[in-house]
Amino acid sequence: MQNRTSGNTQGIDVSRYQGNIDWAKVKASGITFVFIKATEGRTYVDPNFEKNVTGALAAGMMVGTYHFFRGTTAEIAKAEAAHYANTLNKVGGAKALQLPPVMDYENNPGNLSKAQMNTVAKAFLTELQQLTGVKPIIYTGNSFAGNFDASLGTYDLWIARYSNSRVPDDQPAWKQWTFWQYTDSGKVNGITGNVDMNEFEGTAAQLRARYAATTPNPTNPTNPTEPSNPTNPGNPSNPSNPNPPKGGEPMTAEQKAAFDALKTQVDRLQARQQMEVPVWAKAAVDAALAYDTKNPLFSIDNGASYDFYRFITVMYRRGMFKK
Repeated sequence: MQNRTSGNTQGIDVSRYQGNIDWAKVKASGITFVFIKATEGRTYVDPNFEKNVTGALAAGMMVGTYHFFRGTTAEIAKAEAAHYANTLNKVGGAKALQLPPVMDYENNPGNLSKAQMNTVAKAFLTELQQLTGVKPIIYTGNSFAGNFDASLGTYDLWIARYSNSRVPDDQPAWKQWTFWQYTDSGKVNGITGNVDMNEFEGTAAQLRARYAATTPNPTNPTNPTEPSNPTNPGNPSNPSNPNPPKGGEPMTAEQKAAFDALKTQVDRLQARQQMEVPVWAKAAVDAALAYDTKNPLFSIDNGASYDFYRFITVMYRRGMFKK
């Protein structure tokens, strides 16, 4: 695979082990992106997940998340994907962030064959994309990557190889990395102790552009010094216009980015309360409505909440709408 280059933008990945992080200092040190641990297995949620996402967004960083994968069957893999997707909803969902969600698959607890490993990986990735609407990234180690077949090469690769001289090996699925985790003992201002260091295969602008279409988010507008709505300037009661009252200090680019990130999350939460039937819930909704056409179980003429659709989907998968 390719080597690192001096123009590539730098990032980190963190979990609860990094403790309390001063994200403003991290950003000021030249780190432009971060992957934050969200979940593991079917039930675990990193206790610092929401705090880290909020802090990193407020500092103006590009943010992604990852799930430590433990699945040993396709059904377990799908359950893990649902757990991850549901946890992402606490921060507005995968589309509220600038970088895609990540499947961290780096060991084989079930002693699966390569074929089985690819089956469970595809089950997780397919389910996660269906639930979030965003195509995931695969994280794995240099040696472990050899377990994946060529069909997984359609997913971007984030690979771990801790070396200053040896590049990651070519693999059946990949001949090029998108992200390279090149050390687990990095030092960054704002973080006490070691932290994993990562590099994207291009500039910060190229990183943002690469995933802009799949994770749309206006946290980094083209002209961050201008208000998003020029009407009624300086009116603090108008949340679409963050300009301060006359005589106040103008927002910095980072403050504007943090404000826009918060507004986007609020808008998404409001939209989730009255939304059309998502593609992933359509079969469940159709089955529930067809259960008793004379006395329908519910009506969604004006849409329903995301949580309602998830509930109907769970009930459908449990066979509750079969006569």
